[in-house]
Amino acid sequence: MLLLIVGLVLLLGVHSIQIVGIKNPLLARFGKTGYRAFHSVISLAGLVLIVIGYGQARAMGVPQLYDPPAWLRHVNLVLMMIAMVLLAAFVVPGRIKAAVKHPMLAAIKVWALGHLLANGDLASVILFGSFLAWAVIDRIWLKRQPVDVIALEKARAAPAANDLIAVVIGATAFVLFAFWLHPALIGVAVM
Repeated sequence: MLLLIVGLVLLLGVHSIQIVGIKNPLLARFGKTGYRAFHSVISLAGLVLIVIGYGQARAMGVPQLYDPPAWLRHVNLVLMMIAMVLLAAFVVPGRIKAAVKHPMLAAIKVWALGHLLANGDLASVILFGSFLAWAVIDRIWLKRQPVDVIALEKARAAPAANDLIAVVIGATAFVLFAFWLHPALIGVAVM
């Protein structure tokens, strides 16, 4: 469980640098390339530790905090489809992105909430609860920042086909992940 927690601290910590106000001093000290390298290395290390730590915790048998009813797994599937579409809308800007403003954060919140609904073990609550809390805090912080009007207008002006593309990419990613990637990478069959 320690590796999971250290991984979460590293990954979410490095993604909170801007929130706590130390991004600009780090950019000034290391430059753009150095900062990106630092950010990437810490993020990757955190992600690796999260994956290993979560796998170890599940293998050791962590306590079950609550036992979700089976129907919440179906709710989670619907939420994962939405999360995948939001993730695709982050990459393919369109009206979805303009409406949501921060589709990546929305995707993380939906993903984390869905997994909290479907999994009641301690490791899952720590993992998904941490991501959900971080995404909520980051979104609150972003609401207090100046809006990137140019990016928002570009997203609003994007062709309607971009939203269709985002939905198709999201749905395809959902199917691939639900049927093949989740069992292969996470070791848990979804379907």
